[in-house]
Amino acid sequence: MSEQSRPQDAHPEYADTLPEYAERVLDVAERIPPGRVMTYGDVAEWLEEGGPRQVGRAMALYGGAVPWWRVVRSDGVLLPGHELRALGHYRAEGTPLKEASRAAESHVPRLDMRRARWDGGGRAEGHT
Repeated sequence: MSEQSRPQDAHPEYADTLPEYAERVLDVAERIPPGRVMTYGDVAEWLEEGGPRQVGRAMALYGGAVPWWRVVRSDGVLLPGHELRALGHYRAEGTPLKEASRAAESHVPRLDMRRARWDGGGRAEGHT
């Protein structure tokens, strides 16, 4: 997710070149409420197009202008290389976390997916 470090005002800069699918992915990311998350697969299911890899690619290339930390891996592991930035956002927003065990190598918590996962407000049925 090297492009996620782009400034918050980066989105308008790409308006003319932003692929339509990426624009739709970013729109979903912006809809996720603070303190909640959707997986890459959830976003693809919401859009009824593509899959987790396509969503991940769109987020990697263009996600820096949206709350990228709310689109996550299904196992709740924080985005490699961005763990501390994401963790700051999760704590500020009150996103449910599972604290890392003392035996965990990095001592970085995971997302509590059971409690943090957003179902799309009823629009995307079947999400847990």
